[in-house]
Amino acid sequence: MSTQITIYTDYVCPYCLLAEHIVEDVIQGRDVEINWRPYELRPEPVPTLRVEDPYLPQVWKQSVYPMAERLGVPIKLPAISPQPRTDKAFEVFAMADEQGLGHTFSMAALKAFFQEEMDIGNPEILADLGAEVGLERESVLNVLAKGTYRERHREALRHAREDMVITSVPTIVVGKQVFRGVPSPGELRRALDQVTTETDHEQHQPDAEAAHNAAR
Repeated sequence: MSTQITIYTDYVCPYCLLAEHIVEDVIQGRDVEINWRPYELRPEPVPTLRVEDPYLPQVWKQSVYPMAERLGVPIKLPAISPQPRTDKAFEVFAMADEQGLGHTFSMAALKAFFQEEMDIGNPEILADLGAEVGLERESVLNVLAKGTYRERHREALRHAREDMVITSVPTIVVGKQVFRGVPSPGELRRALDQVTTETDHEQHQPDAEAAHNAAR
């Protein structure tokens, strides 16, 4: 049985791309499944961030770029301003996830925004990204126009806010441990080890009980 890592993300959060790099490095050689879940930092009607304002350049200079350099991840502050909303991107994610392509699409969306400066709020660009990961381009445009996955996305946001009490991204869930922000490789590795130990214990317990009952 594979171990589950759940990453609550917004595709306009650079730390989500950086965190995924750490996750991928730590899970090498392990049977781990990555599940992405949406959390919009600035849902309608909250204004999205503008690159002209001092906040974004300051955060990138002080935190994002130094972390990216340490991890060896190519990333740049997109010039797109204001930043795109991500509700449509997450509707395409819902479609992709339904076909087992959720992780692939999430990585494509993050890299498109932070490495290629693509407007991931644009349906045409989202259709291109969908086609890249194995979806039918016209089907992507069709579901966006019809809002086929809109309600599913809204329910996913409700789950994140109300059930999981997510307030920031990335939030990474491994077993019972919740990391708010980018975890260190050591922290993530220990969390995975603990889940593996607990799973092994649960699997061996019925065998031990059966042996005990047979000996009575």
